[in-house]
Amino acid sequence: MRRIEVDKGKLVLTEGIIGFFQKTVTKFGTGAKIDCPKEYLNKTVYVVVCEN
Repeated sequence: MRRIEVDKGKLVLTEGIIGFFQKTVTKFGTGAKIDCPKEYLNKTVYVVVCEN
């Protein structure tokens, strides 16, 4: 199992990170979605939800 540690508001990911981006969640039918670049298709992604 991978371990992701959060310490005092800082998030450290140490495994094969190739990029990150910030988007606004938008309505999609009865759920929600975010848009992301095509380069991330078929990749494992982490979505970090912030309060603001």
